[in-house]
Amino acid sequence: MGTNGSTMLKPLRQGLPPLDPSAVSDAASCALPARYEAVREARRFTRDTLDQWDTGDHFDDICLVVSELVTNALRHALPAEAACDADQPPCVRLHLMRWTGRLVCAVRDPSHESPVPRDSDDFSAESGRGLFLVDSFADSWGWHPLAGTLSGKVVWALFRLGPVD
Repeated sequence: MGTNGSTMLKPLRQGLPPLDPSAVSDAASCALPARYEAVREARRFTRDTLDQWDTGDHFDDICLVVSELVTNALRHALPAEAACDADQPPCVRLHLMRWTGRLVCAVRDPSHESPVPRDSDDFSAESGRGLFLVDSFADSWGWHPLAGTLSGKVVWALFRLGPVD
């Protein structure tokens, strides 16, 4: 992914009709605490939400991608002391948005650093394969900085659920 707004959002628009935020069919979000148990909470929230939305055969792929995005936010986007402090207010937020035929998973975190995929040839590394998995299972992914009063960034992954509308 690129490092400026137009490049970061380009994959979300490539080959697809525009995603109109006002035309979203369903949306859900949850705040996640700054601790690694939040990954399990994010999977459970995603599973419950996708059950309600009847996403069928994409269920496992979406849950895997959500796990990777939340893990990356907790591991790389939070100050080291926040990741261990259970008393911290939630600073990572998971958003799920569904349009007819498409679903976007987005994880908001307080960091301004761009996500950097590791070299896909290094499969022996103990960590660093998260964005490779996101790229492998999602139809598209990217990130963009937050604007206005919100600080940080959003890392998103798009899934085609059926015929593109």
